[in-house]
Amino acid sequence: MRGPARVLAILVPVVLLAAACASVGQSSAPSAAGGGTAFGRTDQTTVDAAKGAPNAIPAPELGTSSTIVTNPSRNLILTANVTMKSQDPWATADKARAIANGLGGDILAMSQTGQGENRSALVSVRVPSDRFDEALRQLKLLDGEVITSNVDAKDVTDQFTDLQARLVAKQAEEQRYLQLFPQAKTVDETLKIDAALGNVRTQIEQLQGQINLIKNRTDFSTITMAITPVVIVPANTGGTWDPAVTFAKAIAALSVFFKFAADLAIWLLVFGWIPLIALAIAVAASRMRRPGVTAPTS
Repeated sequence: MRGPARVLAILVPVVLLAAACASVGQSSAPSAAGGGTAFGRTDQTTVDAAKGAPNAIPAPELGTSSTIVTNPSRNLILTANVTMKSQDPWATADKARAIANGLGGDILAMSQTGQGENRSALVSVRVPSDRFDEALRQLKLLDGEVITSNVDAKDVTDQFTDLQARLVAKQAEEQRYLQLFPQAKTVDETLKIDAALGNVRTQIEQLQGQINLIKNRTDFSTITMAITPVVIVPANTGGTWDPAVTFAKAIAALSVFFKFAADLAIWLLVFGWIPLIALAIAVAASRMRRPGVTAPTS
C-alpha cells in the first residue's frame, strides 16, 4: 500500500498546480483581447486610430501652420477707402461694379464726372463680409495705380448684445400684458393695458429695427473708391521757336494793352473833371489878385 500512496501524494500537488496555471491563463486572456491591462487600459478611440479607422482624428504634425480665423462671435462693421489713378476712370468704375456683383454684392452709389482726359469717378459698393478681403484684392488689381488704401473695423458686439437683451425683455413684457387682458374687469383697465401694450410693441419695433440695421452693416462691408485720371506731363520741347506760339503771346499782350487803355479812359472820364475844376478855380483866383493897370498920362 505504500507504493500507491506515494504516487497519489505526488499526483495531487501536480493536478492542483496545473489547475492554478490554467485559471491564471484564462484570466489574462480577456485582458489581452481588450487591448490593455488593468493598470493601463487603452481607449477604443485610440484603437480605432491605430487601425486607421475613418472616424479617427489624426494628431497634427509638427511644423505645420494653421490659418488664423477671426472670432465669429464678434460683430464687426468693415469699411475700406481706396484712392486710385487710372487712364480711364469711368471704365475702372464699371469694372469695380462688376466685381461687386460677381461676389454677391451690389452698388450703393456711383458718380462719373468730367470729359476727355479730365474724367473722374467715385464708386461705393458693398460686398458680403466673408468676401471682403477677396473684393479688396480684386479691386486693387484693376488697371491703374493705387495711391492710398485704408481699412477700418468697428466692433459693435456690445451694442448688438445689449439691443438683443432689451428686445427679449420687451417681448417678455408684451407677453405679461397679453396675459393681463383676460383679467381686466373694467373698460378702464382694458384701455390702460391696451395703451401699455401698444407702447411696448412700439419699443419692440424700434429695437428690432436697430438690430436689423446693425446686422445688415455687419453682414455686408462697404468699399469706396475714388478714381482720378493719370496726369500726362507734356514733353519739354527744348526751346524750339514756334511762330504760332509767339503770335498767340503777342495777341494776348495786345488784348491786355487794350484792356488797360479802356480802363484808363473810363477812369479819366469819371474823375477827369475834378482837376479841370481845380485849375479853373486857380486861374480865377490869380486874376482876382492881379492889380489893375492905369493908363499913361501925357
